Amino acid sequence: MTKEMTEGSPLRLIFNFSLPLILGSLLQQTYSLIDAAIVGKYLGINDLAAVGASTSVVFLIIGFCTGCCCGFGIPVAQAFGARSYSDLRRYVANSLWVSLIISVVLAVVTSLLCERILFMMQTPHDILHHAYLYLLVTFIGIPFTFLYNLLSSLIRALGDSKTPFYFLLIAAILNIVLDLFCILILHWSVAGAAIATVFSQAVSALLCLYYMFRKFDILKMEKGETALDKHYIKGLLDMGVPMGLQFSITAIGSIMLQSANNALGTSCVAAFTAGMRIKMFFMCPLESMGIAMATYCGQNYGAGKTERINMGLRASFFMVCLYCIFCFIVLHLFARHIIYLFVDFHEYEIIEKANQFIVTSCTYFIPLGLLCLLRYSIQGLGYSKLAMMSGVFEMVDRTAVSLFLVPILGYTGVCYGDPSAWFAADLFLIPAYLYVHKRLSRKRCYAQAS
Repeated sequence: MTKEMTEGSPLRLIFNFSLPLILGSLLQQTYSLIDAAIVGKYLGINDLAAVGASTSVVFLIIGFCTGCCCGFGIPVAQAFGARSYSDLRRYVANSLWVSLIISVVLAVVTSLLCERILFMMQTPHDILHHAYLYLLVTFIGIPFTFLYNLLSSLIRALGDSKTPFYFLLIAAILNIVLDLFCILILHWSVAGAAIATVFSQAVSALLCLYYMFRKFDILKMEKGETALDKHYIKGLLDMGVPMGLQFSITAIGSIMLQSANNALGTSCVAAFTAGMRIKMFFMCPLESMGIAMATYCGQNYGAGKTERINMGLRASFFMVCLYCIFCFIVLHLFARHIIYLFVDFHEYEIIEKANQFIVTSCTYFIPLGLLCLLRYSIQGLGYSKLAMMSGVFEMVDRTAVSLFLVPILGYTGVCYGDPSAWFAADLFLIPAYLYVHKRLSRKRCYAQAS
C-alpha cells in the first residue's frame, strides 16, 4: 500500500513513517550485536577482534551500496509525489539493472583485494586469517546486500516503511539461528557468522522482490518500461552515486582511524569492536530518522510543496533531541552491563576501553542527529553532490585525528575520532541546507509569480 507524505502533520507523518525504519534498523543492529556476542563468548577475544578489525572496510563497501540504494529511491519518491507513474516504473526497472551490474563488479573486485586491504590496515597477525575469512564472505554476499537495500528503499519511496521491517524481522530470526548452527554445531568460526548474515539478507531480499511486484499495482510494467534507458540511468546515477560516495568518503576516514587503532594492539581492537557494535545500535534510529526525511522531502519536492520541508525538519530535530537525551542517560548508567554481553567479566582492560568509547560517543549524539537530518534532507531535495561534501569534511577530520591525535593520546584519541567528525560535517551542512532552502524558496516564488 502506497502512502503520500504531502498532506497532514509533518511530525505525525515522519514519526509514523520512521518508526518501522527505526525498528528495522534496531533489529538489524540486534543481530549484528548477537553475531559479535556469540563470537566473543564462544570463540574468544581474538575472534571478536577479527570480526571488528575490518569494520570500517565493510562500512566502506556496504555503505556505498546502501547510499546508492537510498539515492535510487529518491527519483522514485519524487515521481510518486508528482504522480508520474510511468516515469516511476521506468526508474524502478532501470534501478534493478544498474544495481545488478554495480553489485557484481563490487563483489568480484573487493573479494580479490580483501587480503591486501587487511595488510594495509595493520591488522594484528594473530587475527589476520579469521579477519580475512569474515571479510571475504561478506564481500561475496554484496549482491544480496545490494538487492535488499535497493528493494526496501523503493518500497519506502512509495510510502510503505512497514513491510521491509517485517521481512527484516524474518531475516534477523533466521540469522540468529544460523549463527548458532554454523558456529556451535558446524564449527565454522567467524566465517560461519558471515555466512549466516549473507544468507539471511538473501532471504529478505527475495521476500521484498516478491512482495513489491505482487502488491503494488502502479509497478505493473507496460510495454517498453523495463528496457534500459540512458535518461533514467543518468537520473539514478546522479542521485545514487554521490550518496554512495558520501558513505565511502566518510569510511575512508574511518579506515584511517581504525588502522591507527589496530596498531595499538588486539585488546584495543576488541574494545573498539564491542564499543562500535553498541554505538551503532543506539545511533541507528538517528540514521532512520534521516532516511525518513529523505522520503518526506522527496515527495514534497515532487509535489511542489517545498514550504512543508522546514516544518518537517523542525519536527524531526525535536524527536532526535529527545532520543539523544535518552541515549545519554542510558549509556552513562548501563554501558558496562551491555559490554558484558561480548566479553567475560575478567577482561577489565577491554571493558574499560569499550566503556570509554561508548560514553564519549553518546555525549555528542545531538550533533550526529543533526548531521543525519540535514544530509538526508539535502539528498531528498535532489542535491546529492552537495550532501556528499559533508563526507569529505568527516574524512579529513578523522584522518587528522588518526595522524595527529591518536599518536599523542592513544586510545582516547580514537574515542574522539567520530564526535569531532560529526561537528566538522555539521559546520558544512548547516550553511549548505540554508543555501538549498533559499534556492527552493526562490523557485516557488517564481512559480507563483508566473
